[in-house]
Amino acid sequence: MDFVTLSPINIPEVNLTLPFLKKELLQFQQWQIENFKAKQPITEIVNCRARYMDQLLARLWEHFELNRSAQLSLIAVGGYGRGELHPKSDIDILILYQQDITPQDEQNISAFITLLWDLKLDIGNSVRSLHDCLEQGNADITVATSMIEARYLAGNPETFAKLIELVESDTFWPSDQFFMVKREEQLSRHRQCRGDGYSLEPDLKNGSGGLRDIQTIAWISKRHFGAHSLLELTSYNYITQAEYRELADCQKQLWTIRFALHTVTNRPDNRLLFDFQNEVAQLLDYSGQGNQAVEQMMKAFYQTIHRVKELNEMLLQYFDEAILGNIAKNIESIDANFQLRENMIELKKNSLFSDQPEAMLQLFLHIANDPRIKGIYSATLRELREARRGLTHWLQNIPECRDLFLTIIKHPRGMGLAFTLMHEYGVLGAYIPQWSRIVGQMQFDLFHAYTVDEHTHKLTENIYNYPNTKKEHPLAHEIYRYLEKPELLFLAAIFHDIAKGQKGDHSSLGAVDAVAFCELHNLSRHECKFVAWLVKYHLIMSVTAQRRDISDPRVIMEFARLVRDEKHLNFLYCLTVADICATNEEAWNSWKGTLLRDLYYSTLKMLRRGLENPPDIRDRIRDRQRKALAALQVQGINEQQVKQLWKRFKLNYFFRYNSAQIAWHTINLLQHQDHSQPMILISDQNERGATEIFVYHKDMPALFSSVITEIDNKKLSVHDAKILSSRDDFTLSTFTVLEQDGEHIDPDKIQRLKQAIEMALLAPEKVNMLPSRLPRVKRQFKFDPEITFLPTRRKRTQIEVVAFDAPGILADIGEVFRCSGLMLDTAKITTIGERAEDLFIVSTMEGNALTEQQEANLKANLIRELSPDRD
Repeated sequence: MDFVTLSPINIPEVNLTLPFLKKELLQFQQWQIENFKAKQPITEIVNCRARYMDQLLARLWEHFELNRSAQLSLIAVGGYGRGELHPKSDIDILILYQQDITPQDEQNISAFITLLWDLKLDIGNSVRSLHDCLEQGNADITVATSMIEARYLAGNPETFAKLIELVESDTFWPSDQFFMVKREEQLSRHRQCRGDGYSLEPDLKNGSGGLRDIQTIAWISKRHFGAHSLLELTSYNYITQAEYRELADCQKQLWTIRFALHTVTNRPDNRLLFDFQNEVAQLLDYSGQGNQAVEQMMKAFYQTIHRVKELNEMLLQYFDEAILGNIAKNIESIDANFQLRENMIELKKNSLFSDQPEAMLQLFLHIANDPRIKGIYSATLRELREARRGLTHWLQNIPECRDLFLTIIKHPRGMGLAFTLMHEYGVLGAYIPQWSRIVGQMQFDLFHAYTVDEHTHKLTENIYNYPNTKKEHPLAHEIYRYLEKPELLFLAAIFHDIAKGQKGDHSSLGAVDAVAFCELHNLSRHECKFVAWLVKYHLIMSVTAQRRDISDPRVIMEFARLVRDEKHLNFLYCLTVADICATNEEAWNSWKGTLLRDLYYSTLKMLRRGLENPPDIRDRIRDRQRKALAALQVQGINEQQVKQLWKRFKLNYFFRYNSAQIAWHTINLLQHQDHSQPMILISDQNERGATEIFVYHKDMPALFSSVITEIDNKKLSVHDAKILSSRDDFTLSTFTVLEQDGEHIDPDKIQRLKQAIEMALLAPEKVNMLPSRLPRVKRQFKFDPEITFLPTRRKRTQIEVVAFDAPGILADIGEVFRCSGLMLDTAKITTIGERAEDLFIVSTMEGNALTEQQEANLKANLIRELSPDRD
């Protein structure tokens, strides 16, 4: 079967009926999909669909006798006007008339459009006079752009010719005005797509570097030059042959993904949602274990939009400067090779980068040196691109480049705009071989919102901005001020994830790469080892703070032994905070800030005391009791009453709570008269970075699951839980809670939450989890749970649970513990995208650690309960 056989021209007049045409359209679509799967050129497939629609519309135009009207013209506009149609693209048509249309014409037009709708074609239609077109085109840039792409289909060619005459008139959107409005339209479009084409669910059409950015170049050029294709632009010296080939290649790649997406969804989708990424990747013949197929496809996509973004920026700037003549006249010489034109740096000699590759690094050093420089002149950008693409070896292999690179990262402004532009314009990838591997490297999860290179760039930005983030990150701000050789921190940031996508532990592999890089750049042996240590252990502080019991001095001692000294601690803290903040916009919250700060100060205190002098736990308890008692006495609380109450508490209570918390609990417990009723305290202070819910009630097996269920029902997130009991079997437990977006609890919820928990404790058999729908974005990320038992501590068993973060997961885990006859001591809750990575410390009812058999039974029960596909 071929196009000639399928052509609507061959359909007999008698068969121009709705059922027959539906069948023909389906057959044509299936033929196109078969051609797509057979790897026929995507350009031919997309153009072929437009040709098919041309012939179908022309046949129907005649069928409804619209060809008998002397003034009507059928015109393709928009993407259809360009002759480009994907399976579910809009088929935009304009029915144009010169004078008032007759009632018969109106009736025929209505029948024509109705049939197109009945055929389920994605028709965008308008019926306008020439006057309407002029008026609406002048008022709306979208209408004007659509008409610029007008293409004749059927009807009166003279009517179409008058439209073209109107559109090509110098008074209809002059070239300079059209350019300015389209450039602003592009910026607005990018903002609506969050300004970032590197979204995990990108918009293929409207995102930064997407198809619209290629079309913007074509629109502006067509308005100015009258060019009908990108290839024509080479004859006007607007783009080079190499730039044309690159734009055409990028367009083909984006078209291929978009065609596959339309085929998979059977609807006009432009966003490549998680729901469809796997099917699209399979249709495009990507393969591999796990998520490798999707990650390969998305890496190719991200690299493509990066190329489009770079070309779009350069060509629009070049159009403004070289074509429209909006070029600054104020020129100031910088040195023999560069000059400053207004606020843009440019070359004095075009071939400099090719002749002297080290000049690429000199360019960025000048940007660091002179804060007046805001960007790179378009002609210089073109030279930079061509020289970079013509390199036959890595820039780091040139000694002069190594000296310049070190000078840039040591410069007070080097890691600002200079480093950003090195990244954006591909010079970083031409300098560091490993960096070129992570460009566009995606991680198929909900935690990492950016590609590896974009994440790393944001991390370096966060570090560079520490001097300006005293309010957001006061401790990091203060530490950074006094860091010696902050360039070592930046080197660690550059290499911390550079081995992502390689086989093996990326932290260890990255440390090896970091050592080799530092040695190549003649850093001292100590500096090489220090940077490598930061890379190897860049995750340890975050893991310790969020997934270990940092109230336990032994946890702090273990961490302090790894850190060794204050210098390592200070650098690691700054790296950790910047890393978390660069992961996604919601990753950082005040609770994480509190945990990291507590870990930092506890470790600092232990390091200053000396690792050979571990703290005495009883001394710490006595100190906390003394401080709490002093605070209570200030409020007029009787010392004897306090001590009598404290006799009911085990030592671990004073070990797990600080003096302020102890005082807060004590004053309320002394006022609580009816001990058969629960007492719920909800903190109104934000100094701990989250809301604390303190629960006092007669201990019971279902306490944890009951409280957790009510917290879940209020759409809140639990981040920490301390489950303690008094000597007379009352619970003294605390749940640390935030809103799901990481903010403090809405005050309107506090009283309702308090009442709900009280009722749950009094009638646990009535507690039910409210129905909750799994968010769409999470449905594609289900995985089997992983249960790990860590070394036993103080007759307690530590369990790490990594599982799919389904609604009610904590309540389910609590119920497993209850049914297994276990006492929960501590819960450290960490949610990373779709992953719940939690630590639980439990014991038997007799207060002992679990036996091997009990561990095996518990593991089996947890896996069964937490399986994402369980009934």
